[in-house]
Amino acid sequence: MNLINNSTHLLLQSAINSSMVRQNTIAQNIANVDTPNFKAKKTVFTHELNNAMENQRLAAYRTNEQHLEFGGRRGLDDFHRVVDRKNTQYNHNGNNVDIDLEMAELAQNQIYYNTLIERLNGRYNSVRTVLGQGR
Repeated sequence: MNLINNSTHLLLQSAINSSMVRQNTIAQNIANVDTPNFKAKKTVFTHELNNAMENQRLAAYRTNEQHLEFGGRRGLDDFHRVVDRKNTQYNHNGNNVDIDLEMAELAQNQIYYNTLIERLNGRYNSVRTVLGQGR
């Protein structure tokens, strides 16, 4: 049993990477709040992570490389995608960035990121305790 590089660790790492992409997308939207005809972007990854967790439940232990896998594993970068938000127009110049919405999403993403980091730290502390180096 691998204590560090298991499916839970990989899922946490993917969620952290996706949260960083969302942070960059929100920052880009805020930076372009006054740019004419700029269309706000949105990072979508929650439903992808839920699908990945469902796939992890179906993963089979393979004793031979010729055995087929259940559920198929995805790469770490497949858990998020950036899409344009084209359904609204807030400014007269064609820009659809809502600064209040962006700031709220920025705060929500920061809380989500901090939660993921705390969970990852908890996993490392558990491993350190098991190895006899924790108190």
